[in-house]
Amino acid sequence: MARRKNKRQIFENIEVIDAGAKGKTIGKAPDGRVIFLPNAVPGDVVDVETFKKRTSYFEGKAIKFHKLSDKRTTPKCEHFGVCGGCKWQDIDYQYQLEYKQKEVTNNLVRLGHLELPEVTPILGSAEQYFYRNKMEFSFSDSRWLTVEEVQSDRDLGDRNALGFHIPGMWDKILDINKCWLQEDPSNDIRNAVKEFSVANGLEFFNTRNQTGLLRTMMIRTSTTGDVMVMIQFFKDDKPKRELLLDFVAETFPQITSLQYVINEKANDTIYDQDVILYKGEDHIFEEMEGLRFKINAKSFYQTNSHQAYELYKITRDFANLKGEELVYDLYTGTGTIAQFIAKHAKHVVGVEAVPDAIVAAKENAQLNGIDNVDFFVGDMKNVFNDEFIKQNGRPDVIITDPPRDGMHKDVVNQILNIVPEKIVYVSCNSATQARDLALMKDVYKIVRTQAVDMFPQTHHVENVVLLEKR
Repeated sequence: MARRKNKRQIFENIEVIDAGAKGKTIGKAPDGRVIFLPNAVPGDVVDVETFKKRTSYFEGKAIKFHKLSDKRTTPKCEHFGVCGGCKWQDIDYQYQLEYKQKEVTNNLVRLGHLELPEVTPILGSAEQYFYRNKMEFSFSDSRWLTVEEVQSDRDLGDRNALGFHIPGMWDKILDINKCWLQEDPSNDIRNAVKEFSVANGLEFFNTRNQTGLLRTMMIRTSTTGDVMVMIQFFKDDKPKRELLLDFVAETFPQITSLQYVINEKANDTIYDQDVILYKGEDHIFEEMEGLRFKINAKSFYQTNSHQAYELYKITRDFANLKGEELVYDLYTGTGTIAQFIAKHAKHVVGVEAVPDAIVAAKENAQLNGIDNVDFFVGDMKNVFNDEFIKQNGRPDVIITDPPRDGMHKDVVNQILNIVPEKIVYVSCNSATQARDLALMKDVYKIVRTQAVDMFPQTHHVENVVLLEKR
């Protein structure tokens, strides 16, 4: 049988000219096709080896650097380049913001064919590291080995790891020494848990064989100083479980919520599992302008607390409420935006598909003494119908903050049926936002648009758009 020819090609002296979708950077091949690169910075001049060829583009990686870009900076993290997170750490922050702004504008103009007013400059994050309030780490008995380790003759010791999945490898975990995403005591807790578990012979999970005891650990912190730790065990081994949990509680008295899950199923998701309280409270609190939000182990809350506050202030500013409006908050989550704007509106109606989120929203509203909000649960495209409008009233303003996929076309059509005066569209994916806005452009004009950087060192960016009736 004839051997299939290796399709890889080498292109020399390629200038990296831009940043593209999903955090990859862009060069041009000699034939004019785009090359997507995961490991170069705009301004670099590199030799490229391709590993995928398509009609209009190549995918490849830089294998030799002839010139390094002046947009570069030295990554702070020792795990950069191997870990799948923080892929833009080698791009100076001012340029990260430039590329994020450009991506949002390009998506709205090129994908949505939308007319934009003067674009307000992107709002950068005051904290560029240690900004996340939630991290999830995985245990593994077969940690990822670096090329150097694989090629060396030395004894690699135990293969236990507590860290992150290697991109594209569901069963390989990179052992993390210091992560720059979550402030202390996060690193101290993770490292102490790993060291204690190894010393005491607690078995780390093996995903392929579905064996071991320790599966995952989640750490949540808040601006109020609360700390939640939740450890997920594969089986119910009371002596070993209590040995570890007692160690965590004694070593880190600042933990206000210590919980665990026993999950014997094949995947790590906890949403169908019972979370059991071991010590402290079953929640932590986040605070914003005097409002308190109770967050449990399953709650969704924006992962950058300080920047979430800035995002919500922009949303409130765009809505410019006078106190007489009926506001619908679609995809309300745990009702954070709904409660944040409630004192500026006559009444707010929140809708969300996740039942637990709505339970939390109602509880938080009660906790905050807010009585002009109502929350409803259900799939947006089914709930948000004519009968719902009839029962709850026709909104003056709609705030919508959908998931990455954007709004279902039935939801867009219903918005166009009821034609509120204003729409504030908060998006974590400006490509699907552009698609949705294009469907509304005959009825609504874009009055303001503001990108917000919630995730420094990554390519992700939020965008807020204000629409008003033409």
